[in-house]
Amino acid sequence: MKHARKPRTLRGRATAALLLLPLCALGETPAADESWAIHGQATYVEQETDGFASPYAGANSLTPGRGAETTDATLYLGVRPWVSAELWLAPEVDQGFGLDNTLGLAGFPSAEAYKIGHNQPYLRLPRAFVRETLDLGGESVAVEPDLLQLGGTHTANRWVFTVGKFSVPDVFDTNQYAHDARNDFLNWTAIEAATFDYAADSWGYSIGATAEWYTCPWTLRGGLFDLSNIPNSEHLDPGLHEFQLVGEVEHRHEIAGAPGRLLATVYDSRGRMGLYSDALAFAAATDTLPSTAAVRAYRSRLGFSLDLEQTVTADLGVFARFGKAAGNVETYEFTDADRTVSAGLALNGTPWRRPGDRIGVAGIVNGISGEFERYLNAGGLGPLIGDGKLPHPGAEQIVETYYSVAVQAWAHLTLDYQWAKNPAYNSDRGPVSIVAVRLHLQF
Repeated sequence: MKHARKPRTLRGRATAALLLLPLCALGETPAADESWAIHGQATYVEQETDGFASPYAGANSLTPGRGAETTDATLYLGVRPWVSAELWLAPEVDQGFGLDNTLGLAGFPSAEAYKIGHNQPYLRLPRAFVRETLDLGGESVAVEPDLLQLGGTHTANRWVFTVGKFSVPDVFDTNQYAHDARNDFLNWTAIEAATFDYAADSWGYSIGATAEWYTCPWTLRGGLFDLSNIPNSEHLDPGLHEFQLVGEVEHRHEIAGAPGRLLATVYDSRGRMGLYSDALAFAAATDTLPSTAAVRAYRSRLGFSLDLEQTVTADLGVFARFGKAAGNVETYEFTDADRTVSAGLALNGTPWRRPGDRIGVAGIVNGISGEFERYLNAGGLGPLIGDGKLPHPGAEQIVETYYSVAVQAWAHLTLDYQWAKNPAYNSDRGPVSIVAVRLHLQF
């Protein structure tokens, strides 16, 4: 079975210019609209696990003392076909694998790793979309050019429509401090709410459309996307036979003059999914291992999350997320989590005269339902986890810290460390230490 991963998205770099606006946008000097742009990036990540305790293992277990690497390069091609629109194509070359083929932890340690891996480089087109912005009035807001964003000017009040192939987190659950595996945290559940089971193929992308309404301190968002044809598949189910609805409310605020945002995100996935209780009952009746694939029927899976980011000083920011999803239905696309809490901070290097450097620390606690625990203990497998049994379940607890060195303005070298207790919710295994090095180039 193929598994979805946290996608390589805009993650706060390109979208931050639109998302982090003043409460009702003070006037700014109008910027000349870019008519076209070309950007590029390349990222290399290598990770290794320590020799952690592993008294037993299953088909989806993390292996002690293993290493893995991934490499990718992306070209971003943007053009303005008419005055209010942007057309973007982003071909990408990928190579490599995640640890154990992206298995073993619900909070998987590298969002630069797809479940689908290859030893040789291969070419894909993960993004091809049109973005239309309709200005409704208010003060002018300058938009800086960036990846997947043409520089120019918009008004504080506006509609933004996006249609095509892109990643759901390009638009929803964004956070400037924890949303970009190429520049900040690597862990899947640090850069996104673990319970945000967003529509995606095995590479993390979908076909769909979104509408956003910006008005003073508020933004309302909605989206409709194709699900994959079966959970975690590399093929989408076209024509919205299986689909996901996503809604989000954002409020921008200031605390002691420092800007912040609070986002509330809700989704409803509607497709062929299995219940853990049905899988256990069917396995008992047929004397087989439980599998949700054997009992799938058309139903919904709901989820909700809160996402907070807050600037503290010019150099320091904090973030937090909370999420909950239906624990009786199998995960469809993202990762094995029914509840999650995460929090952390990011600090740039200005205090020690390295303004281009950045340090981050995050703590994450992920959990699953009792039904899912019983399913795993009976030998069932989730998208990313499954040790063959789970006699002593416990919450997955993860700490991640990184230091990113600005070698040049366009080149960053990052050292990353993650510590995970109860990997795959199994207190019999671990804790696990994972070290990584990341090299990221961007123009």
